[in-house]
Amino acid sequence: MEYQGVRDWDGLLDPLDDNLRAEILRYGYFVEAAYRSFDFDPSLPSYGTCRFRKKDLLRDSGFPDTGYRVTQNLRATSGIQLPRWTERAPRWAVMRSSWIGYVAVCHDKEELARLGRRDVVIAFRGTTTCLEWLENMRVTLSNFPGSSGSMDDGSGPMVESGFLSLYTSAAAACPSLQEMMRREISRILNTYKNEKLSFTITGHSLGAALATLAAYDIKTTFERDSLVTVISFGGPRVGNRSFRREVEKQGTKILRIVNPDDLITKLPGFLVESNDEDEEEETAAVRTASSGPWSWFQKRMEYAQWAYAEVGHELRLMSPTAADPPYLINNMNVAKCHDLKTYLHLVEGFIGSDCPLRATARRLLKRNNNKNNNQRM
Repeated sequence: MEYQGVRDWDGLLDPLDDNLRAEILRYGYFVEAAYRSFDFDPSLPSYGTCRFRKKDLLRDSGFPDTGYRVTQNLRATSGIQLPRWTERAPRWAVMRSSWIGYVAVCHDKEELARLGRRDVVIAFRGTTTCLEWLENMRVTLSNFPGSSGSMDDGSGPMVESGFLSLYTSAAAACPSLQEMMRREISRILNTYKNEKLSFTITGHSLGAALATLAAYDIKTTFERDSLVTVISFGGPRVGNRSFRREVEKQGTKILRIVNPDDLITKLPGFLVESNDEDEEEETAAVRTASSGPWSWFQKRMEYAQWAYAEVGHELRLMSPTAADPPYLINNMNVAKCHDLKTYLHLVEGFIGSDCPLRATARRLLKRNNNKNNNQRM
């Protein structure tokens, strides 16, 4: 349970505990499975759907031995209203709803015994479709539906407008991601009502942001006291300080895996990093005649709904070194720094050369990559 954050990963991040490292990689592979399952080919009618049948998803994406079974496919819908002239645009350019991830429940007896509970994984891929990219640019903050606090002055829990749109928007033939999530979580809670459960929500990039929203929503919606943990890779900022306080208050555990060279993790908006005491002092300072330019600027950004706060605990990965594979060093660019493969390599690379986990993790990642490449050829 400590690896799920019950003690906020105290003493496990610096240096990185080897067992926690293995768990981070394990959940990273669930995200990789989401990427491999997505149909990326815009020339096909199946573009934007899942390539595999639900019961075969983990096996066919290259991860047959997880001990988990996929129970629900998930779709996200953009709420952007397109102009009429886009009716003549290619389908791939204006696709509103697309497959974005899945829910999987642990069923293997050995894995259940190892974990000490029944774990539920919710995995999200990152940005892929055109409308998802457009949603990412809607970077002002919006009130999370059903949350406490004011909806007008930015004092309540607020999250990035585009992420919220993808989480709560629905289409005529497709319920919202939020509705699909709630239905499946309700079913799982009812099915395993006499068991100890944990929900581990993991994602990369946009998927990391959606994972944070989903975790907050689960803890807000359901009364059952289950451990809810987010393991995110390369996630952007999600909400304001009030949102961060609400997440901490409800007991949601969030571990953000961050590459310092990854620009996406520094976006969107204006970062306000302070604790509650600092915030009270700053608010008081703004009300006095002697308030400085920083307090005034910060208050302006909050009023304009551009002020974000980091949520959860951070595992800051080291930049690539000379010992790393060439693909991480040569032609390093924004895309490479943000790529999930880079994140998994950097997590795996922290393991000492004399540790047997290093070779095991590398073989597993290499085998899965080779299998995926063969399937695409």
